[in-house]
Amino acid sequence: MIELMNKKQAYIHESAYADDGCKIGAGTKVWHFCHVMPKATIGEDCSLGQNVFVANDVIIGDRVKIQNNVSLYTGVIVEDEVFLGPSMVFTNVINPRSGIERKDQYRKTIVRKGASIGANATIVCGHDIGEYAFVAAGAVVTKTVPAYALVAGVPSKIIGWMSAHGHRLSFDNSNEAICPESQLKYELKNGVCICIS
Repeated sequence: MIELMNKKQAYIHESAYADDGCKIGAGTKVWHFCHVMPKATIGEDCSLGQNVFVANDVIIGDRVKIQNNVSLYTGVIVEDEVFLGPSMVFTNVINPRSGIERKDQYRKTIVRKGASIGANATIVCGHDIGEYAFVAAGAVVTKTVPAYALVAGVPSKIIGWMSAHGHRLSFDNSNEAICPESQLKYELKNGVCICIS
């Protein structure tokens, strides 16, 4: 049986497979043709779009949106309120070969709270995505992405900074910026962006 996190039911489409032993949080929706493996854990109020695969030992937090055709392989941890765009890709072995089994060499990738990863982006394993970072569509991430960073390109590079509300930040001469939506203030110092109010 699927272990539900509390009494409120998750929704699992009749075409999806949620294997016995997986944990699925209250209010989570698992849509058409998904497969959740038995040792996977999914938090509350998540949405898994069509054709999403969640491998054993993957941990997904609360209020995560996973768009169509995303596979989360062993070694991936996704914190709360993350957005994973359509057909974005995680890897979990750095040097895969079909004829050589490397299941003992999976590298961990953590996507921190509030981060967004755009459509068709690729995250090479072993590189974390910082809180509220924004990975542009089609980017190939080959190193860790700092909190609030906006990265794009192949390989990806930092091209700017984003607020927690998803707005590009414009820093003044004192290296401070204000989010136009939330009015929260950010500071950029030594390549690190932090929210200061």
